[in-house]
Amino acid sequence: MTSSAPHPGSFSQIAAGDDWLDDMLRDAGREYRADYVADDGFTQRVLAQLPEPATLPAWRRPAVALLWVLGVGAVMFAVPGVFEELFRSAMALLVGHRLGLTDIAVAVVLFALATWSTLLYAMRSD
Repeated sequence: MTSSAPHPGSFSQIAAGDDWLDDMLRDAGREYRADYVADDGFTQRVLAQLPEPATLPAWRRPAVALLWVLGVGAVMFAVPGVFEELFRSAMALLVGHRLGLTDIAVAVVLFALATWSTLLYAMRSD
């Protein structure tokens, strides 16, 4: 029993730009490509009744960025010792000096906060 499709691990086929799986799927779907399922306009009626997607105001993104900048600035001025300690820890990390456990803990917490805030921002529902 021989198959007309090349072996999936064949380097010569991959190097030539042929994709055997795409070719097989394209050939299998060719006979159904022109078929239409008659639904008496049901699809058009449903799409016409869908509400318009909610759009956010144009000022929202710059306002959120400004609030983040103001919040970080307020924290920097409210607790300057913490900012100085974080700055010195970051410089020590960049320069290669030895770090204490508290410095590593602060870095891990900051990284976790940045990761979670990025994740929550990416998962927002707008």
